[in-house]
Amino acid sequence: MTMSNRSVAFVLLGLILGGLLAALDSTVASTALPTIIGDLGGLAQMSWVSTAYLLAAAAVVPIVGKLADMYGRKRWYLLGLVLFMGGSALCGLAQNMTQLILFRGLQGLGGGMLTPVAQTLAGDLFPGEKRVKIQGLMAGLFALASILGPKLGGLIVENLNWRWVFYMNLPLGVLAFLVIWRSLKETVGSVSRSIDYVGAATITIGTVALLLGLDMGGDKYPWGSWQVAGLFATAAVSFVIFALAERRAEDPILPLALYRDRLFAACNSLSFIVGAGMTGSLIFIPLFMQGVVGTGANQAGSALTPMMLAVIVGSIVGSRMLLKVTYRTQLLTGGLIMVSGYYLMSTMTADTTQRMVQIFMAVTGLGLGFVMPTLTVAVQNHFPAERRGVVTASVNFARSVGSSLGVTVFGILMNNRATALLQDGLTNLASNLPAGADKLLAPMQETAATNPMSLFALLLKPELVAKLPAPIREALFGNLKETLAQSLHFVFLCSAGLAVTALVVMVLMGSARMPRTEKTPVASVAD
Repeated sequence: MTMSNRSVAFVLLGLILGGLLAALDSTVASTALPTIIGDLGGLAQMSWVSTAYLLAAAAVVPIVGKLADMYGRKRWYLLGLVLFMGGSALCGLAQNMTQLILFRGLQGLGGGMLTPVAQTLAGDLFPGEKRVKIQGLMAGLFALASILGPKLGGLIVENLNWRWVFYMNLPLGVLAFLVIWRSLKETVGSVSRSIDYVGAATITIGTVALLLGLDMGGDKYPWGSWQVAGLFATAAVSFVIFALAERRAEDPILPLALYRDRLFAACNSLSFIVGAGMTGSLIFIPLFMQGVVGTGANQAGSALTPMMLAVIVGSIVGSRMLLKVTYRTQLLTGGLIMVSGYYLMSTMTADTTQRMVQIFMAVTGLGLGFVMPTLTVAVQNHFPAERRGVVTASVNFARSVGSSLGVTVFGILMNNRATALLQDGLTNLASNLPAGADKLLAPMQETAATNPMSLFALLLKPELVAKLPAPIREALFGNLKETLAQSLHFVFLCSAGLAVTALVVMVLMGSARMPRTEKTPVASVAD
Protein backbone atom coordinates (compact mmCIF):
# COMPACT_ATOMS: atom_id res chain seq x y z
CA MET A 1 0.00 0.00 0.00
CA THR A 2 1.07 3.63 -0.53
CA MET A 3 1.83 5.50 2.66
CA SER A 4 2.38 9.19 3.20
CA ASN A 5 5.72 10.39 4.52
CA ARG A 6 3.92 11.62 7.62
CA SER A 7 2.46 8.18 8.32
CA VAL A 8 5.78 6.46 7.79
CA ALA A 9 7.47 8.90 10.15
CA PHE A 10 4.90 8.32 12.91
CA VAL A 11 5.03 4.54 12.68
CA LEU A 12 8.80 4.51 12.65
CA LEU A 13 8.86 6.86 15.61
CA GLY A 14 6.68 4.52 17.67
CA LEU A 15 8.63 1.39 16.73
CA ILE A 16 12.04 2.98 17.21
CA LEU A 17 11.15 4.55 20.56
CA GLY A 18 9.93 1.24 21.94
CA GLY A 19 12.90 -0.66 20.56
CA LEU A 20 15.38 1.89 21.88
CA LEU A 21 13.84 1.71 25.35
CA ALA A 22 14.59 -2.00 25.53
CA ALA A 23 18.05 -1.63 23.94
CA LEU A 24 19.12 1.28 26.17
CA ASP A 25 17.81 -0.10 29.41
CA SER A 26 20.31 -2.90 29.99
CA THR A 27 23.39 -0.74 29.38
CA VAL A 28 22.07 2.28 31.28
CA ALA A 29 21.07 0.17 34.29
CA SER A 30 24.42 -1.65 34.34
CA THR A 31 26.26 1.65 34.61
CA ALA A 32 24.12 2.67 37.59
CA LEU A 33 24.49 -0.65 39.45
CA PRO A 34 27.36 0.36 41.76
CA THR A 35 25.39 3.39 42.90
CA ILE A 36 22.24 1.32 43.35
CA ILE A 37 24.13 -1.20 45.49
CA GLY A 38 25.50 1.64 47.61
CA ASP A 39 21.94 2.85 48.27
CA LEU A 40 19.97 -0.40 48.60
CA GLY A 41 22.73 -2.79 49.69
CA GLY A 42 22.58 -6.44 48.62
CA LEU A 43 25.95 -6.77 46.92
CA ALA A 44 25.56 -10.57 46.76
CA GLN A 45 22.38 -10.12 44.67
CA MET A 46 23.90 -7.67 42.21
CA SER A 47 24.11 -10.05 39.25
CA TRP A 48 20.41 -10.87 39.57
CA VAL A 49 19.47 -7.32 38.59
CA SER A 50 20.63 -8.11 35.05
CA THR A 51 19.85 -11.84 35.14
CA ALA A 52 16.18 -11.32 36.04
CA TYR A 53 15.70 -9.02 33.06
CA LEU A 54 17.49 -11.29 30.59
CA LEU A 55 15.69 -14.45 31.76
CA ALA A 56 12.25 -12.90 31.46
CA ALA A 57 13.04 -11.32 28.09
CA ALA A 58 14.41 -14.54 26.59
CA ALA A 59 11.55 -16.68 27.89
CA VAL A 60 8.77 -14.51 26.46
CA VAL A 61 10.20 -14.07 22.93
CA PRO A 62 8.98 -17.32 21.26
CA ILE A 63 5.58 -17.05 22.96
CA VAL A 64 4.87 -13.45 21.96
CA GLY A 65 5.88 -14.23 18.37
CA LYS A 66 3.13 -16.82 18.13
CA LEU A 67 0.57 -14.68 19.95
CA ALA A 68 1.31 -11.80 17.57
CA ASP A 69 0.52 -14.09 14.65
CA MET A 70 -2.69 -15.31 16.28
CA TYR A 71 -4.16 -12.09 17.64
CA GLY A 72 -2.34 -9.27 15.87
CA ARG A 73 0.87 -7.38 16.53
CA LYS A 74 -0.46 -4.08 17.84
CA ARG A 75 -1.98 -5.29 21.11
CA TRP A 76 1.17 -7.20 22.08
CA TYR A 77 3.43 -4.30 21.26
CA LEU A 78 1.27 -2.01 23.38
CA LEU A 79 1.17 -4.61 26.17
CA GLY A 80 4.95 -4.84 26.00
CA LEU A 81 5.18 -1.06 26.43
CA VAL A 82 2.79 -1.15 29.40
CA LEU A 83 4.73 -3.93 31.14
CA PHE A 84 8.04 -2.23 30.43
CA MET A 85 6.84 1.13 31.74
CA GLY A 86 5.17 -0.46 34.76
CA GLY A 87 8.35 -2.36 35.57
CA SER A 88 10.41 0.82 35.10
CA ALA A 89 8.22 2.82 37.47
CA LEU A 90 8.35 0.08 40.11
CA CYS A 91 12.15 -0.25 39.73
CA GLY A 92 12.44 3.46 40.44
CA LEU A 93 10.33 3.02 43.59
CA ALA A 94 12.17 -0.11 44.82
CA GLN A 95 13.22 0.01 48.48
CA ASN A 96 15.44 -3.08 48.53
CA MET A 97 17.25 -5.41 46.16
CA THR A 98 14.58 -8.11 46.25
CA GLN A 99 11.97 -5.66 45.00
CA LEU A 100 14.32 -4.33 42.34
CA ILE A 101 15.06 -7.83 41.03
CA LEU A 102 11.35 -8.73 40.83
CA PHE A 103 10.50 -5.48 39.05
CA ARG A 104 13.40 -5.97 36.63
CA GLY A 105 11.81 -9.31 35.72
CA LEU A 106 8.57 -7.47 34.91
CA GLN A 107 10.57 -5.02 32.82
CA GLY A 108 12.17 -7.95 31.02
CA LEU A 109 8.79 -9.38 30.03
CA GLY A 110 7.95 -6.07 28.37
CA GLY A 111 11.37 -5.69 26.79
CA GLY A 112 11.23 -9.23 25.43
CA MET A 113 7.99 -8.34 23.65
CA LEU A 114 9.13 -5.06 22.15
CA THR A 115 12.04 -6.06 19.91
CA PRO A 116 10.54 -9.07 18.02
CA VAL A 117 7.11 -7.47 17.66
CA ALA A 118 8.68 -4.20 16.44
CA GLN A 119 10.64 -6.15 13.82
CA THR A 120 7.50 -8.06 12.83
CA LEU A 121 5.49 -4.85 12.50
CA ALA A 122 8.21 -3.35 10.34
CA GLY A 123 7.99 -6.46 8.16
CA ASP A 124 4.21 -6.08 7.91
CA LEU A 125 4.07 -2.39 7.19
CA PHE A 126 6.83 -1.95 4.66
CA PRO A 127 7.20 -3.72 1.31
CA GLY A 128 10.34 -5.66 0.35
CA GLU A 129 12.78 -2.87 -0.54
CA LYS A 130 11.69 -0.57 2.27
CA ARG A 131 11.67 -3.50 4.69
CA VAL A 132 15.36 -4.14 4.09
CA LYS A 133 16.25 -0.52 4.77
CA ILE A 134 14.05 -0.29 7.86
CA GLN A 135 15.46 -3.48 9.42
CA GLY A 136 18.97 -2.20 8.71
CA LEU A 137 18.09 1.13 10.30
CA MET A 138 16.68 -0.58 13.40
CA ALA A 139 19.77 -2.78 13.77
CA GLY A 140 21.97 0.30 13.50
CA LEU A 141 19.96 2.19 16.10
CA PHE A 142 20.19 -0.71 18.56
CA ALA A 143 23.96 -0.69 18.08
CA LEU A 144 23.96 3.05 18.71
CA ALA A 145 22.02 2.46 21.93
CA SER A 146 24.83 0.25 23.24
CA ILE A 147 27.23 3.18 22.74
CA LEU A 148 25.03 5.86 24.28
CA GLY A 149 23.68 3.73 27.14
CA PRO A 150 26.74 3.75 29.45
CA LYS A 151 27.34 7.46 28.88
CA LEU A 152 23.69 8.31 29.52
CA GLY A 153 23.67 6.16 32.66
CA GLY A 154 26.76 7.93 33.96
CA LEU A 155 25.26 11.37 33.36
CA ILE A 156 22.02 10.46 35.15
CA VAL A 157 23.80 9.01 38.18
CA GLU A 158 26.18 11.96 38.45
CA ASN A 159 23.62 14.75 37.98
CA LEU A 160 20.30 13.33 39.18
CA ASN A 161 19.54 10.11 41.07
CA TRP A 162 19.86 6.46 40.05
CA ARG A 163 16.06 6.15 40.17
CA TRP A 164 15.86 8.39 37.10
CA VAL A 165 17.62 5.65 35.13
CA PHE A 166 14.22 3.92 35.26
CA TYR A 167 11.94 6.94 35.40
CA MET A 168 13.33 8.28 32.11
CA ASN A 169 11.63 5.36 30.32
CA LEU A 170 8.16 6.65 31.20
CA PRO A 171 7.81 9.74 28.96
CA LEU A 172 9.40 7.95 25.99
CA GLY A 173 7.22 4.90 26.59
CA VAL A 174 4.04 6.95 26.81
CA LEU A 175 4.93 8.74 23.58
CA ALA A 176 5.60 5.43 21.81
CA PHE A 177 2.29 4.02 23.14
CA LEU A 178 0.24 7.00 21.93
CA VAL A 179 1.87 7.05 18.51
CA ILE A 180 1.28 3.34 17.84
CA TRP A 181 -2.20 3.36 19.36
CA ARG A 182 -3.23 6.32 17.21
CA SER A 183 -1.38 5.64 13.96
CA LEU A 184 -1.49 1.88 13.51
CA LYS A 185 -4.72 0.32 12.26
CA GLU A 186 -4.65 -3.45 12.18
CA THR A 187 -7.07 -5.95 10.69
CA VAL A 188 -7.18 -9.19 12.68
CA GLY A 189 -9.19 -12.24 11.68
CA SER A 190 -11.95 -13.49 13.99
CA VAL A 191 -11.16 -17.19 13.54
CA SER A 192 -11.17 -19.08 16.85
CA ARG A 193 -7.77 -20.69 17.51
CA SER A 194 -6.56 -22.96 20.25
CA ILE A 195 -3.71 -21.91 22.50
CA ASP A 196 -0.79 -24.27 22.96
CA TYR A 197 -0.58 -24.02 26.76
CA VAL A 198 1.71 -27.06 27.14
CA GLY A 199 4.12 -25.75 24.54
CA ALA A 200 4.16 -22.27 26.09
CA ALA A 201 4.77 -23.64 29.59
CA THR A 202 7.49 -26.13 28.66
CA ILE A 203 9.49 -23.77 26.45
CA THR A 204 9.37 -21.14 29.21
CA ILE A 205 10.48 -23.58 31.93
CA GLY A 206 13.16 -25.08 29.69
CA THR A 207 14.56 -21.68 28.67
CA VAL A 208 14.66 -20.30 32.21
CA ALA A 209 16.25 -23.49 33.59
CA LEU A 210 18.89 -23.59 30.83
CA LEU A 211 19.87 -19.93 31.19
CA LEU A 212 19.90 -20.15 34.98
CA GLY A 213 22.17 -23.19 34.82
CA LEU A 214 24.54 -21.40 32.46
CA ASP A 215 24.53 -18.31 34.66
CA MET A 216 25.14 -20.14 37.95
CA GLY A 217 27.48 -22.89 36.78
CA GLY A 218 31.11 -22.30 37.69
CA ASP A 219 30.21 -19.13 39.56
CA LYS A 220 27.65 -19.54 42.32
CA TYR A 221 27.83 -23.35 42.21
CA PRO A 222 30.32 -25.87 40.75
CA TRP A 223 29.36 -27.34 37.39
CA GLY A 224 28.93 -30.78 38.94
CA SER A 225 26.74 -29.58 41.80
CA TRP A 226 23.20 -30.89 42.18
CA GLN A 227 21.84 -27.35 41.74
CA VAL A 228 23.35 -26.86 38.29
CA ALA A 229 22.79 -30.48 37.21
CA GLY A 230 19.18 -30.20 38.34
CA LEU A 231 18.63 -27.08 36.26
CA PHE A 232 20.10 -28.69 33.14
CA ALA A 233 18.04 -31.85 33.72
CA THR A 234 14.91 -29.71 34.08
CA ALA A 235 15.75 -27.93 30.84
CA ALA A 236 16.35 -31.19 28.98
CA VAL A 237 13.10 -32.78 30.17
CA SER A 238 11.15 -29.60 29.42
CA PHE A 239 12.48 -29.36 25.87
CA VAL A 240 11.70 -33.04 25.21
CA ILE A 241 8.12 -32.54 26.42
CA PHE A 242 7.96 -29.35 24.35
CA ALA A 243 9.01 -31.21 21.18
CA LEU A 244 6.42 -33.93 21.79
CA ALA A 245 3.72 -31.37 22.54
CA GLU A 246 4.45 -29.37 19.37
CA ARG A 247 3.98 -32.47 17.23
CA ARG A 248 0.48 -33.00 18.61
CA ALA A 249 -0.69 -29.42 19.16
CA GLU A 250 -3.40 -28.11 16.87
CA ASP A 251 -1.69 -24.72 16.64
CA PRO A 252 1.82 -25.06 18.12
CA ILE A 253 3.78 -22.17 19.65
CA LEU A 254 6.76 -23.00 17.43
CA PRO A 255 5.87 -25.42 14.60
CA LEU A 256 8.79 -27.83 14.35
CA ALA A 257 7.97 -28.35 10.67
CA LEU A 258 9.46 -24.92 10.06
CA TYR A 259 12.91 -26.39 10.66
CA ARG A 260 12.48 -28.58 7.60
CA ASP A 261 12.67 -25.40 5.57
CA ARG A 262 16.25 -24.90 4.43
CA LEU A 263 16.35 -21.13 4.75
CA PHE A 264 14.59 -21.04 8.12
CA ALA A 265 16.90 -23.67 9.62
CA ALA A 266 19.96 -21.86 8.25
CA CYS A 267 18.91 -18.44 9.57
CA ASN A 268 18.19 -19.80 13.05
CA SER A 269 21.47 -21.71 13.11
CA LEU A 270 23.36 -18.62 12.00
CA SER A 271 21.63 -16.44 14.59
CA PHE A 272 22.67 -18.91 17.30
CA ILE A 273 26.28 -19.17 16.06
CA VAL A 274 26.72 -15.43 15.51
CA GLY A 275 25.21 -14.66 18.93
CA ALA A 276 27.53 -17.13 20.63
CA GLY A 277 30.66 -15.92 18.87
CA MET A 278 29.92 -12.24 19.23
CA THR A 279 28.92 -12.15 22.90
CA GLY A 280 31.25 -14.93 24.00
CA SER A 281 34.36 -13.18 22.73
CA LEU A 282 33.59 -9.47 22.84
CA ILE A 283 32.76 -9.61 26.53
CA PHE A 284 36.52 -9.99 27.13
CA ILE A 285 37.58 -6.91 25.16
CA PRO A 286 37.36 -4.49 28.13
CA LEU A 287 39.50 -6.96 30.13
CA PHE A 288 42.10 -7.01 27.34
CA MET A 289 42.10 -3.23 27.16
CA GLN A 290 42.63 -2.75 30.89
CA GLY A 291 44.78 -5.76 31.68
CA VAL A 292 47.00 -5.94 28.59
CA VAL A 293 46.90 -2.56 26.85
CA GLY A 294 46.79 -0.74 30.18
CA THR A 295 43.94 1.72 29.58
CA GLY A 296 41.71 3.13 32.27
CA ALA A 297 38.24 1.83 33.06
CA ASN A 298 36.48 4.55 31.02
CA GLN A 299 38.59 3.89 27.94
CA ALA A 300 38.08 0.15 28.30
CA GLY A 301 34.32 0.66 28.53
CA SER A 302 34.41 2.63 25.28
CA ALA A 303 36.41 -0.07 23.49
CA LEU A 304 33.30 -1.44 21.78
CA THR A 305 32.35 1.95 20.30
CA PRO A 306 34.25 1.48 17.00
CA MET A 307 32.65 -1.92 16.57
CA MET A 308 29.14 -0.59 17.15
CA LEU A 309 29.71 2.30 14.76
CA ALA A 310 30.89 -0.23 12.18
CA VAL A 311 27.72 -2.28 12.81
CA ILE A 312 25.69 0.81 11.89
CA VAL A 313 27.70 1.31 8.69
CA GLY A 314 27.44 -2.38 7.80
CA SER A 315 23.67 -2.37 8.40
CA ILE A 316 23.16 0.65 6.12
CA VAL A 317 25.45 -0.54 3.33
CA GLY A 318 24.19 -4.12 3.62
CA SER A 319 20.54 -3.05 3.36
CA ARG A 320 21.26 -1.51 -0.03
CA MET A 321 23.41 -4.39 -1.21
CA LEU A 322 20.72 -6.94 -0.31
CA LEU A 323 18.39 -5.50 -2.96
CA LYS A 324 20.78 -6.72 -5.66
CA VAL A 325 22.23 -10.02 -4.41
CA THR A 326 21.05 -13.29 -2.85
CA TYR A 327 20.85 -13.71 0.91
CA ARG A 328 23.74 -16.17 0.69
CA THR A 329 25.98 -13.67 -1.10
CA GLN A 330 25.19 -10.98 1.42
CA LEU A 331 25.78 -13.29 4.38
CA LEU A 332 29.00 -14.69 2.93
CA THR A 333 30.30 -11.15 2.43
CA GLY A 334 29.59 -10.30 6.05
CA GLY A 335 30.79 -13.70 7.25
CA LEU A 336 34.17 -13.36 5.54
CA ILE A 337 34.62 -9.91 7.07
CA MET A 338 33.68 -11.36 10.48
CA VAL A 339 36.21 -14.18 10.14
CA SER A 340 38.86 -11.61 9.24
CA GLY A 341 37.95 -9.48 12.26
CA TYR A 342 38.04 -12.37 14.73
CA TYR A 343 41.33 -13.61 13.26
CA LEU A 344 42.87 -10.15 13.62
CA MET A 345 41.68 -10.10 17.23
CA SER A 346 43.39 -13.45 17.79
CA THR A 347 46.71 -11.89 16.76
CA MET A 348 46.59 -9.34 19.58
CA THR A 349 49.52 -9.58 21.99
CA ALA A 350 50.92 -7.69 24.96
CA ASP A 351 52.38 -5.21 22.45
CA THR A 352 49.11 -4.43 20.67
CA THR A 353 48.12 -0.76 20.83
CA GLN A 354 44.71 0.66 21.63
CA ARG A 355 44.35 1.94 18.04
CA MET A 356 44.95 -1.53 16.61
CA VAL A 357 42.31 -3.06 18.93
CA GLN A 358 39.82 -0.46 17.71
CA ILE A 359 40.59 -1.24 14.06
CA PHE A 360 40.16 -4.98 14.59
CA MET A 361 36.88 -4.38 16.43
CA ALA A 362 35.62 -2.18 13.60
CA VAL A 363 36.32 -4.92 11.05
CA THR A 364 34.34 -7.41 13.15
CA GLY A 365 31.48 -4.95 13.59
CA LEU A 366 31.27 -4.30 9.86
CA GLY A 367 30.75 -8.01 9.24
CA LEU A 368 28.11 -8.23 11.95
CA GLY A 369 26.27 -5.29 10.39
CA PHE A 370 26.00 -7.19 7.11
CA VAL A 371 24.82 -10.42 8.77
CA MET A 372 22.42 -9.68 11.62
CA PRO A 373 19.65 -7.66 9.84
CA THR A 374 19.81 -10.01 6.85
CA LEU A 375 18.70 -12.98 8.95
CA THR A 376 15.54 -11.16 10.04
CA VAL A 377 14.75 -9.89 6.56
CA ALA A 378 15.30 -13.33 5.00
CA VAL A 379 12.81 -15.19 7.19
CA GLN A 380 10.26 -12.38 6.97
CA ASN A 381 10.34 -12.38 3.18
CA HIS A 382 10.36 -16.16 2.95
CA PHE A 383 7.17 -16.81 4.93
CA PRO A 384 3.62 -15.44 4.66
CA ALA A 385 2.41 -12.68 6.97
CA GLU A 386 0.48 -15.09 9.22
CA ARG A 387 3.77 -16.69 10.28
CA ARG A 388 5.94 -13.60 10.33
CA GLY A 389 5.73 -13.17 14.10
CA VAL A 390 6.85 -16.73 14.83
CA VAL A 391 9.78 -16.72 12.42
CA THR A 392 10.98 -13.28 13.52
CA ALA A 393 10.81 -14.25 17.18
CA SER A 394 12.60 -17.54 16.51
CA VAL A 395 15.64 -15.71 15.10
CA ASN A 396 15.74 -13.43 18.15
CA PHE A 397 15.33 -16.41 20.49
CA ALA A 398 18.16 -18.34 18.83
CA ARG A 399 20.44 -15.31 19.22
CA SER A 400 19.56 -14.93 22.91
CA VAL A 401 20.26 -18.57 23.73
CA GLY A 402 23.44 -18.52 21.65
CA SER A 403 24.69 -15.42 23.46
CA SER A 404 24.13 -16.99 26.88
CA LEU A 405 25.81 -20.23 25.86
CA GLY A 406 28.69 -18.33 24.28
CA VAL A 407 29.42 -16.37 27.45
CA THR A 408 29.53 -19.59 29.46
CA VAL A 409 31.59 -21.71 27.05
CA PHE A 410 34.10 -18.98 26.27
CA GLY A 411 34.44 -18.26 29.99
CA ILE A 412 35.29 -21.93 30.60
CA LEU A 413 37.81 -21.92 27.74
CA MET A 414 39.37 -18.76 29.10
CA ASN A 415 39.68 -20.16 32.63
CA ASN A 416 41.10 -23.52 31.53
CA ARG A 417 43.66 -21.92 29.24
CA ALA A 418 44.63 -19.34 31.85
CA THR A 419 45.02 -21.98 34.59
CA ALA A 420 47.53 -24.01 32.59
CA LEU A 421 49.51 -20.98 31.44
CA LEU A 422 49.59 -19.33 34.88
CA GLN A 423 50.80 -22.41 36.71
CA ASP A 424 53.67 -22.93 34.25
CA GLY A 425 54.43 -19.24 34.01
CA LEU A 426 54.58 -18.64 37.77
CA THR A 427 56.78 -21.70 38.26
CA ASN A 428 59.25 -20.48 35.63
CA LEU A 429 59.07 -16.95 37.01
CA ALA A 430 59.92 -18.09 40.55
CA SER A 431 62.92 -20.09 39.31
CA ASN A 432 64.39 -17.05 37.51
CA LEU A 433 63.98 -14.58 40.38
CA PRO A 434 66.17 -14.09 43.46
CA ALA A 435 65.97 -16.58 46.33
CA GLY A 436 62.80 -16.29 48.36
CA ALA A 437 60.63 -15.27 45.42
CA ASP A 438 59.11 -18.76 45.28
CA LYS A 439 57.67 -18.28 48.76
CA LEU A 440 56.09 -14.96 47.76
CA LEU A 441 54.60 -16.44 44.60
CA ALA A 442 53.45 -19.75 46.14
CA PRO A 443 49.99 -18.42 47.22
CA MET A 444 49.45 -17.12 43.69
CA GLN A 445 50.30 -20.52 42.21
CA GLU A 446 47.62 -22.08 44.41
CA THR A 447 45.13 -19.41 43.34
CA ALA A 448 45.97 -20.02 39.67
CA ALA A 449 44.63 -23.57 39.98
CA THR A 450 41.24 -22.49 41.34
CA ASN A 451 40.54 -18.87 40.34
CA PRO A 452 42.89 -17.53 37.66
CA MET A 453 40.69 -14.49 36.99
CA SER A 454 41.46 -13.17 40.49
CA LEU A 455 45.15 -13.00 39.54
CA PHE A 456 44.37 -10.97 36.44
CA ALA A 457 42.55 -8.56 38.75
CA LEU A 458 46.02 -7.58 40.02
CA LEU A 459 46.60 -5.92 36.64
CA LEU A 460 43.55 -3.76 37.27
CA LYS A 461 44.43 -3.02 40.90
CA PRO A 462 48.25 -3.01 41.23
CA GLU A 463 48.00 -1.56 44.73
CA LEU A 464 47.07 -5.05 45.96
CA VAL A 465 50.69 -6.15 45.53
CA ALA A 466 52.35 -2.84 46.24
CA LYS A 467 54.34 -4.41 49.11
CA LEU A 468 56.14 -6.86 46.85
CA PRO A 469 59.74 -5.95 45.97
CA ALA A 470 59.85 -3.89 42.75
CA PRO A 471 61.75 -6.50 40.65
CA ILE A 472 59.28 -9.25 41.61
CA ARG A 473 56.29 -6.99 41.07
CA GLU A 474 57.46 -5.91 37.60
CA ALA A 475 58.26 -9.46 36.56
CA LEU A 476 54.88 -10.64 37.89
CA PHE A 477 52.96 -8.00 35.96
CA GLY A 478 54.84 -8.81 32.77
CA ASN A 479 54.04 -12.49 33.19
CA LEU A 480 50.35 -11.81 33.92
CA LYS A 481 49.99 -9.55 30.90
CA GLU A 482 51.56 -12.10 28.60
CA THR A 483 49.43 -14.90 30.06
CA LEU A 484 46.22 -12.88 29.73
CA ALA A 485 47.05 -12.02 26.11
CA GLN A 486 47.73 -15.68 25.28
CA SER A 487 44.54 -16.83 27.01
CA LEU A 488 42.44 -14.32 25.10
CA HIS A 489 44.25 -15.25 21.88
CA PHE A 490 42.76 -18.73 22.28
CA VAL A 491 39.27 -17.32 22.93
CA PHE A 492 39.35 -15.07 19.87
CA LEU A 493 40.70 -17.91 17.75
CA CYS A 494 37.70 -20.02 18.82
CA SER A 495 35.44 -17.12 17.77
CA ALA A 496 37.08 -17.20 14.35
CA GLY A 497 36.41 -20.94 14.24
CA LEU A 498 32.73 -20.35 14.99
CA ALA A 499 32.59 -17.74 12.25
CA VAL A 500 34.06 -20.30 9.81
CA THR A 501 31.31 -22.72 10.87
CA ALA A 502 28.81 -19.97 10.06
CA LEU A 503 30.33 -19.69 6.57
CA VAL A 504 29.62 -23.38 5.97
CA VAL A 505 25.98 -22.90 6.98
CA MET A 506 25.75 -19.87 4.67
CA VAL A 507 27.02 -21.88 1.71
CA LEU A 508 24.39 -24.58 2.36
CA MET A 509 21.42 -22.23 2.81
CA GLY A 510 20.43 -22.09 -0.86
CA SER A 511 20.13 -19.28 -3.38
CA ALA A 512 16.97 -17.51 -2.17
CA ARG A 513 16.80 -13.76 -2.65
CA MET A 514 14.47 -10.82 -2.11
CA PRO A 515 11.07 -11.48 -3.75
CA ARG A 516 10.10 -9.25 -6.66
CA THR A 517 6.45 -9.05 -5.55
CA GLU A 518 5.06 -8.15 -2.16
CA LYS A 519 2.06 -9.73 -0.47
CA THR A 520 -0.68 -7.66 1.11
CA PRO A 521 0.36 -6.47 4.57
CA VAL A 522 -1.68 -7.43 7.61
CA ALA A 523 -1.53 -3.95 9.09
CA SER A 524 -1.99 -0.45 7.79
CA VAL A 525 -1.13 3.06 8.80
CA ALA A 526 -3.75 5.63 9.68
CA ASP A 527 -3.24 8.97 7.96
